[in-house]
Amino acid sequence: MNRTEFVIATAIILFLAFCLGWFASWLIHRLTRVSAADMGELEQMAQALHEAEELRDQAIAYANGREAELVNQLNQSEAELRAAMDGLRDARHEAEELRAYIERMQASRSS
Repeated sequence: MNRTEFVIATAIILFLAFCLGWFASWLIHRLTRVSAADMGELEQMAQALHEAEELRDQAIAYANGREAELVNQLNQSEAELRAAMDGLRDARHEAEELRAYIERMQASRSS
């Protein structure tokens, strides 16, 4: 093989490699290209995701507000219960004092 044949063979091999690379690039671009319909669908999905996140945030805010409200009501109920129990304890103590007083008065009358 002389020098001219070697140069021509190398040029043909390089040209075929270039063509094969170009074809592979075109094929990959063709297969991975996103169509307008797909972009529209992706936009709709993104919008739906955004709306769902907003609804989730609103639900979390509502739940936190409701929880705070219920904790406040529970604390108020517990305070009212303690006050009622204290009042009941005082009333029982007063009733015992009155019974003791009545028994003393009856015992002093009968003596």
